[in-house]
Amino acid sequence: MERRKFLSLGAVAAVAGMLPSSVSATDFRKEAPKAWEAAGSAEAIKALFGDIKPIEGKIKIKAPKLAENGGAVPIGMKSDVEVTTVALFQDANPRSAVVVFELGDSGLFDIKTKIKMRKTANVTVVAKGKDGKFYSQVQKVEVSIGGCGGWFNPDKLINIKYKKENHESKSKVKKRQCFS
Repeated sequence: MERRKFLSLGAVAAVAGMLPSSVSATDFRKEAPKAWEAAGSAEAIKALFGDIKPIEGKIKIKAPKLAENGGAVPIGMKSDVEVTTVALFQDANPRSAVVVFELGDSGLFDIKTKIKMRKTANVTVVAKGKDGKFYSQVQKVEVSIGGCGGWFNPDKLINIKYKKENHESKSKVKKRQCFS
């Protein structure tokens, strides 16, 4: 048992030795708070990056044309252009900004994540290149079931039928709110 502890501690020390000596990250919520409060992508992009004119077509988005469940929509972002920052926005929820990645020296990226979308909307990726230029791509994602409770139309009451001990009844369910 002592040998196993020694070997596992040695492996942890070896991995720790390979990590960079200093790690830093930008708190974009502090640096650009209006970007995180913006309701639309254009407003959030302007608050985060300023008044930019991004080049389209250098970024690739891989997302389903139809997402069956808005609670977990897979989004892939990729580029062959070297960038320093990548940001993801969507127009389905009350707040448009989703996430910002700082890539440091790596430059090239292939990122996969899942986001919540309560309705059909555009997904936008904006990247700041190492050359100082901005690149973007937009893709529409249709959502069949919203990510904030699974309702087709959250503005109306929905009847749900269920059976309980050979007794059929109906229940009215009010809409749920989405805050992400």
